Amino acid sequence: MSRCGIGYDSHRFAEGRALILGGWEIPGEKGLEGHSDADVLCHALVDAILGAAALGDIGQHFPDTDPRWKDASSLDFLKQTIALLQWKQLRLLHLDASIITESPRLSPHLDAIRASLAAAAGLEVTAVSVKATSNEGMGWIGRGEGMAALAIASVEETS
Repeated sequence: MSRCGIGYDSHRFAEGRALILGGWEIPGEKGLEGHSDADVLCHALVDAILGAAALGDIGQHFPDTDPRWKDASSLDFLKQTIALLQWKQLRLLHLDASIITESPRLSPHLDAIRASLAAAAGLEVTAVSVKATSNEGMGWIGRGEGMAALAIASVEETS
């Protein structure tokens, strides 16, 4: 039997922080505000995987009130979440995500982001899809205040 889960995350832009997406640093850009590295893409993917496994959400497993996660790599959140799948006798099959931002232009970085996520998730790069889109100037994303990500994960039972 297969299952799927969805995830969403958003963060405001912040000066003086690196912009990390899928574990990949986007050079020369302001980063995102958050307790960890604020990797909006990994956070959405973690929630999607946890949803597929019926294991709650990112805040339950990696709360922003826990000093262990201060400035932590969200790729570590992803790796630990995938390890939880084994406990539930599930295997990750596929990840798909969309990043919503007006700036920066992410198309030059998407292949590197996909490769980073695939390596962390133990998947072939062909099982990881990452797209970028704008909000066409509308709302807080359109005003350049931050970015969001939507994700879906597919898992299957191993037993």
